[in-house]
Amino acid sequence: MEPDLSVEFAGIKLPNPTILASGILGVSGEMLIRVSRAGAGAVVSKSFNRKGREGYRNPSFIEVHGGFLNALGIPNPGMEEMREEVETASKQRVPVIASVFGFDAEEFAESAMMGERGGAIAVELNVSCPHVKEVGVEIGQRPNVVAEVTQTVKSRVHVPVFVKLSPNVTDITEVARAAEGAGADAITAINTVLGTAVDVDSGFPILGGVLGGLSGPAIHPIALRAVYQIRQAVRIPIIGVGGIEDWKGAVQMMMAGASAVQIGSAVTSRGLEVFREVTTGIGKFLEKKGYRSIQEIISTAAAHRAEGS
Repeated sequence: MEPDLSVEFAGIKLPNPTILASGILGVSGEMLIRVSRAGAGAVVSKSFNRKGREGYRNPSFIEVHGGFLNALGIPNPGMEEMREEVETASKQRVPVIASVFGFDAEEFAESAMMGERGGAIAVELNVSCPHVKEVGVEIGQRPNVVAEVTQTVKSRVHVPVFVKLSPNVTDITEVARAAEGAGADAITAINTVLGTAVDVDSGFPILGGVLGGLSGPAIHPIALRAVYQIRQAVRIPIIGVGGIEDWKGAVQMMMAGASAVQIGSAVTSRGLEVFREVTTGIGKFLEKKGYRSIQEIISTAAAHRAEGS
């Protein structure tokens, strides 16, 4: 009998644990449909806010050793247009998680309501973009503000609310507990790691926005650490994201405490087939080890630590 690859968390059931991360191919409803059909268990839209943003000037996305560095500035057409894109995918029975952001709690709530109106199965609060002032560095690093945003959104929508946390903090568990205390249904961890790049010929920063977010395999150990620590601090589910390129990275993330995983940069380097490859690899691993379902491997790393302590 083949292992059960479905996952269930925060009242949502998915056919497999792989989810398209926000910021990758998430602006178009048609693309969200395409990603779903390529094997993703669910998809997260591009982050959007009330009126939209143009983003930063180029270069805004560069390849660096171990991954990618981006300072896109969260460009998006605004919540009205994004509602239509979410709706396009949702009508094709694609499980869409609407990623939203804002410059205050009210804007987060309005954007979240628009995502729900488009048929999103959940909303993900991007309180952690590292290169947009007042969204990432300001909001994501202040537990009380994260709590205020979470509580406001929870009071306005009926779908589950996920809070995406920044690794660019002293203690990520403090922020996770604040989100949980404010009613968050799940934690997404982590967003990109703050970084920059310098052109040795000119001596100037390369990115148009100067500071950017590092993603890709280089941040995988950081993401694993964060998920592991958060699992010890909160009871709500965790969606692990950060540098997952193959089934092994996904299994590690779930063993650290994640109920599902998001994949982003690997889509850029390996294409849409990465979702099916990861899911197939997880299935083979479970079968080889004698596990009947994914549920049996979640948080095993934490359990082993507890047994040895």
